[in-house]
Amino acid sequence: MNKDIFEGNWKQLKGKVKEQWGKLTNDDLDVIEGKRDQVAGKIQERYGITKDEAEKQLKAWEDKHRH
Repeated sequence: MNKDIFEGNWKQLKGKVKEQWGKLTNDDLDVIEGKRDQVAGKIQERYGITKDEAEKQLKAWEDKHRH
């Protein structure tokens, strides 16, 4: 999923992101506003994982939700 698709579909994806990473708050999601790099950063922050692990999880999630 490229950056433009992620940002363009943020309203639809936001709920799915929240389902996958429930520790992300609504405020987190509002700040993210579909910016993929910020999604990975917030996952890293909320779950206390490495940047590489957050990217790995996000990539797997994107592959699963690819249209």
